[in-house]
Amino acid sequence: MTQFDRAYREAVRRIMADGVEEVNARTGHATRALPGVTIEVDAGFPLLTLRRLPIKGWVAEQVWFLTGSRRPEESLRQFTKIWDEFTNLNGVIPTAYGYRWRHHFGRDQIAELVALLERDPSSRQAVVVAWDPGEDGLEMKRPRKNVPCPFSFTVNIIGGALHLHNLVRSNDMMLGCPFDVAGFALLQRILAARLGVRVGKYTHSISNAHIYDIHYDAARQLVERDHEHPEIDLSAPADAMARAERGDFTLVDEIEERLASQYQPLPPLPGLKIVV
Repeated sequence: MTQFDRAYREAVRRIMADGVEEVNARTGHATRALPGVTIEVDAGFPLLTLRRLPIKGWVAEQVWFLTGSRRPEESLRQFTKIWDEFTNLNGVIPTAYGYRWRHHFGRDQIAELVALLERDPSSRQAVVVAWDPGEDGLEMKRPRKNVPCPFSFTVNIIGGALHLHNLVRSNDMMLGCPFDVAGFALLQRILAARLGVRVGKYTHSISNAHIYDIHYDAARQLVERDHEHPEIDLSAPADAMARAERGDFTLVDEIEERLASQYQPLPPLPGLKIVV
């Protein structure tokens, strides 16, 4: 198995074996959950092969995030409709990650991160935040359809390699986690290409790692799966950042093509429906 497959399968196994089962008040579903679960990957690209993941959706998400848009119908919807549930009557997602990164706080955090690390590659202050304490986490007072799950990430260049640490407040392990890992590992490669450095470790730290009751059977099946698959190699085009920023979605097909010939996953798992 790939390094990511092993780490992900072990996380799912631990949650099913040791997770605390409680009913979530918001969704009405029972979950098994563990606090403080971390997955680390420093070999290959972390694209899950224990079940098939569609590639274009999470690639297009990262391109869309880097445009800074909060209107999925402008470009993202041709690749995935997953964000439709969270749009308001004006077709806007108020908490869209890319908008939060690039506009919401009156700063372009992505541009500032790149400029900081160009000026001082040893800086330990390359931090991007999506969580707004003035608006988020106030569900009783100000209900929202969506608040950021990956709420912050940090970037460090150590030993000539770019390491990205993603901080996630809540992760649906059977659906959200594999997509988030692949998407942010792609962002890591886009940033590394822009800064002209190697790709280092990707770290995915989850405060609440949970599996929904309707996914228990699929989780048990996944834990029993084994798959001999070589590590997947992916580097971003040197101009990927500039192309993403101007909304060049031909980048989606180009990255999918780089992955398609390497990606030989096991079949999908049944019963994986999104809980919102």
